[in-house]
Amino acid sequence: MIEYEFWNLALPRTQSRHAVCRLLTDAAEYHGWELERLRKDSDGKRTVRLRRKIIRMRSTL
Repeated sequence: MIEYEFWNLALPRTQSRHAVCRLLTDAAEYHGWELERLRKDSDGKRTVRLRRKIIRMRSTL
């Protein structure tokens, strides 16, 4: 069974589309996050949910 950890972000409408794209690209490229959901509300606020796999080490004894 795959386990994930989640990171929820609320980005204000004052942040440009380019800045949000750069933030999400950096999170994916350098920290292993992947986009699960992106929602833009009617007031312009973006709600983002990122996820990444939790890798558990098993004992070999």
